[in-house]
Amino acid sequence: MKDYHINIFYRNQDEGYIADIPDLKYCSAFGETPESALQEVQIAKTAWLEAAKAAGKPIPEPKYPPAIYQLTT
Repeated sequence: MKDYHINIFYRNQDEGYIADIPDLKYCSAFGETPESALQEVQIAKTAWLEAAKAAGKPIPEPKYPPAIYQLTT
């Protein structure tokens, strides 16, 4: 399984967090917390990859190294 870099950021207009995977065009998700945005984008990533495979489209190689962050509470 390929690991892709995931961006997570707060967006005032949406009043929540957006998670996106830059290597997978238009693959993003929303969550009320960073953790929920991450969970949602993992689901979106699976759907994105399955749809690309089903359509016979190439799966991009990761360009950005995955980042590992530890959340503190």
